[in-house]
Amino acid sequence: MPDQLSQNELLLEVNDLKKYFPIQRGFLRRTVGYVRAVDGISFYINQGETLGLVGESGCGKTTTGRVILRAIQLTSGEVLFRDPALGRVDMADLDHQPLKQVRRNLRLIFQDPYASLNPRMTLLEIVGAPLQAMGLAKGKELEDRVAEMLRVVGLRPEYMRRYPHAFSGGQRQRIGLARALAPNPKFVVADEPVSALDVSVQAQILNLMRDLQAELGLTYLFIAHDLSVIGHISDRVAVMYVGKLVEVTETEELFMNPKHPYTEALMSAVPKPDPRARSRRIVLAGEVADPSNPPSGCYFHPRCLYAQEVCRVEEPELKEISSGHYVSCHRAAELTLAGVLS
Repeated sequence: MPDQLSQNELLLEVNDLKKYFPIQRGFLRRTVGYVRAVDGISFYINQGETLGLVGESGCGKTTTGRVILRAIQLTSGEVLFRDPALGRVDMADLDHQPLKQVRRNLRLIFQDPYASLNPRMTLLEIVGAPLQAMGLAKGKELEDRVAEMLRVVGLRPEYMRRYPHAFSGGQRQRIGLARALAPNPKFVVADEPVSALDVSVQAQILNLMRDLQAELGLTYLFIAHDLSVIGHISDRVAVMYVGKLVEVTETEELFMNPKHPYTEALMSAVPKPDPRARSRRIVLAGEVADPSNPPSGCYFHPRCLYAQEVCRVEEPELKEISSGHYVSCHRAAELTLAGVLS
């Protein structure tokens, strides 16, 4: 997909990424199959932009983020990251020392602001942990950096001696954000960072993330299942279903002109701000396909309202149907689907 882009703009490129988890049974723990959590996806992210990754629970979004960060090892494919010091590197091929250096520029914001903070550590220890682990600061310099990061995320520096139990969910997520940004990274994977928060607090955190992106030059992979949240923060959106990408395009184009039936179904669940508007909710039949035993052809065809015989026997490729708009559907060119803004 990124052939037409300048390498100076391209920060992350993922090519045919796969992550299969073995299914082992019996006394000898023989491998009898695989769960195809991520099943051959490709996308790119430019410097300074936010790519939203959206889909139902269990579709492989979080696994994708963790494989990119090499928190778990990929099965096959490439994850190419443009590091300021090392240049373009393949995350899968890095040895311990260069991987440690690259990870200064790759950080993760966790979903749960309660479980992700150690209750026995103060804010100074929590936010300062990555700085100490990477040998970036210690002593007075460490305290100064933690105080600065707390100010950046909207918390008082004098809070650094307190423990997580003294803070609300929104404040805890700000602490998690401060920890992720402490080493001054270039790329951040945000794994559903606002799904556990109240709606009003969600807006505060999203606006803070956008402000910090502009101020610090950050690039985000923003993982979520809520299209309303994705629409608020993302420049482009990638829609995922059972380990595969089914549609990738700019946010406004996706909301106005979806081209995949699964995207249309997700759009129908987004509330419209006009109380007089009546929308037709699309309720998909059946269950999400089993990633350990996916159906033949298009994985979505058993639930698709527009499926034809070709969908049952032939797997569609992710193709560009218009400038920057990629769709994995045999009927993308002929279907007229309803979006949120249409």
